[in-house]
Parts: sequence; structure tokens; C-alpha cells
Amino acid sequence: MPSETLWEIAKTEVEKKRSHGSEGNETEIGEKSVFFIGSKNGGKTTIILRCLDRDEQAKPTLALEYTYGRRTKGHNTPKDIAHFWELGGGTSLLDLISIPITCDTLRKFSIVLVLDLSKPNDLWPTMENLLQATKSHVDKVIMKLGKTDSKAASEMRQKMWSAVQKDHPDRELIDPFPIPLVIIGSKYDVFQDFDPEKRKVICKTLRFVAHYYGASLMFTSKSEALLLKIRGVINQLAFGIDKSKSICVDQNKPLFITAGLDSLCQIGSPPVPDSDIGKLQAHSPMELWKRVYEKLFPPKSTNTLKAIQDPARDPQYAESEVDEMRIQKDQELEQYKRSSSKTWKQIELDS
Repeated sequence: MPSETLWEIAKTEVEKKRSHGSEGNETEIGEKSVFFIGSKNGGKTTIILRCLDRDEQAKPTLALEYTYGRRTKGHNTPKDIAHFWELGGGTSLLDLISIPITCDTLRKFSIVLVLDLSKPNDLWPTMENLLQATKSHVDKVIMKLGKTDSKAASEMRQKMWSAVQKDHPDRELIDPFPIPLVIIGSKYDVFQDFDPEKRKVICKTLRFVAHYYGASLMFTSKSEALLLKIRGVINQLAFGIDKSKSICVDQNKPLFITAGLDSLCQIGSPPVPDSDIGKLQAHSPMELWKRVYEKLFPPKSTNTLKAIQDPARDPQYAESEVDEMRIQKDQELEQYKRSSSKTWKQIELDS
């Protein structure tokens, strides 16, 4: 019999790869996305650079930024790819959340919420606004996905509960985030010098929020040891490396709690006298914790929290020559408006 031609051999190899690919699971695809959101100047870029082993100076993030990393599985195997997205501006650019989260990326997507522990008064509003905006968009994408691929949407809803054991006592009391979520408290080096009672309220509150959403929670700083721990967690999200099972719930140490390992019993009730709980108007456990937290750390005014909506006017992006030209153009625009206004008034008088 004649031997196979080169074309036939190549065709057979391609068919084999397709066959193996269809039988594989998500981890074999080797492509995941991690989206960093959180406090403005909270250290998101620093964490990303550390995870990618890049010795670069962190720069302010302009709106939405993207980078990627690669990791080799083994000899003669294709490298896994991790897509890293970062939202700048704190809570001022929520509309951009929809850009990286799509039907095509959602099944391999994770969220990392970085909160600045050194600014406790901004912590709850930042966390609440970003999580609500992200969850709302993810829910919409899952609904959209369900119209074209109901099986994939159903698998995603089931996967939400994967971090919570079936016999966990709090299973009926929590509401897992629709995609994997990690909450990181940054600037622990500043936070550790806070008053013990304030540390207690912040730690317990973040533990409750993380547990309620089925998220992992950990604190970090510029400490190399803490950054290595964070790097391990991010690598797990980005490349599917085994998840750490270590846990630290001591409020006098940096918290490190993997999703599903905490419980409402261990967290305890909101840190407020029992006589005051009845006075706090709340319709849900999350709202009760919010009331307690904001009693000690009242949020700043809405205008302050929204920050500067126009990045062109943000001091961190200042460039003298550009700014001078911008001022000149603004003045010309105002002059034009006044001139136009006078013209129309004259026209009305004449008519």
C-alpha cells in the first residue's frame, strides 16, 4: 500500500487535536482573564507588576489598562495566557467595567477588588459601588449568554457555589458572586497602627462581606512575604495553580482567608452593643453591617467620592503644555458662548 502523503498526515493530526480539545475541560484551554478594580491609588498596578515579575515603577492607571502574562505548563506544551485588566479612577469610571467582561470571556473571568485599608471612610462606598456595578453587568452577560448557550449559563450559575461546601452551615444565608472574587486589603503597614477597636470593625466587616459573596479575603503591604502570598492567589486565578488552604483570622495579623473557609459563627455579630442593633434600620444582614460600619467610619460627601469625572482635569495626569492649551480653548469656548448669547438676544429684540 502507498504510504500516506504529508497532507494526509497533517489532516489526521489536526483532527486528533480537535477531538482532544472537545473532550478537554476549561483548564486545558489555558487562557484566563483577571480584572483588577478598587480604590484609587490603592496599589492595583503594583500587585499586577509583582505577579508578572516586572521590575517597573508603577504609574497612575489611565481609565482602563491591559497587559498579559504567560506561563509554561511543561516541556513542549503551549504556554498558558493570562489577561490582566485594570480599572483606574476608583469609582469614577464604572461604565468601563463592561468592556472586558463579555459572553466570550466570562467563563474564564475573575475579579480582584483592591481596597485601601488606610482610608476606612472611603472603603465601604468604594466596595459597594464597584461590586454592585460589576455584579449587575455580569448578571446581564449571563442572561445574554443563556439565550445562545443555556448549558454554559447554567454551568456558570452552578459554578458560583463551587467554593462553598454542600454541608456548609451558612449555605442558605449567603449569595456568592457570579464569578470568582478575591478581596485584597492593601497598605496593611498603615492599617496595623490603627486603634485596635477600629481594626476590629474593619476586619469583621470585610470578613462578613467576603464570606457573603463567597470570596477570598487577604491583606497585603509592601512586605515581600505578603506580596508572595498575594502572587500565589493571583496565579491561581490566572493560571489555575492549586488554591492555598491556609487561613489567618487574627485581627492583629494580616488576614488570609480562602473562599469557603470562614463562617458567620466565627465572624460573629456586627461589633455594636445589642441595645443599639434594634435602633439601626436595616432590611438585610448586609445593610446592617453597612449601618454599623458607617457609624464609626462615615463616608465622605458624594461629590468627593465620585472623584473627578473628567480625567483631563485630574491632577495626577497634569501636563503643563496640554493644560495651558486646554485652558485657552475653554476660554475661547466661553467667549463664543457669550457672543452667541448676545447675538440671539439681539435677534429676538429685532424681531
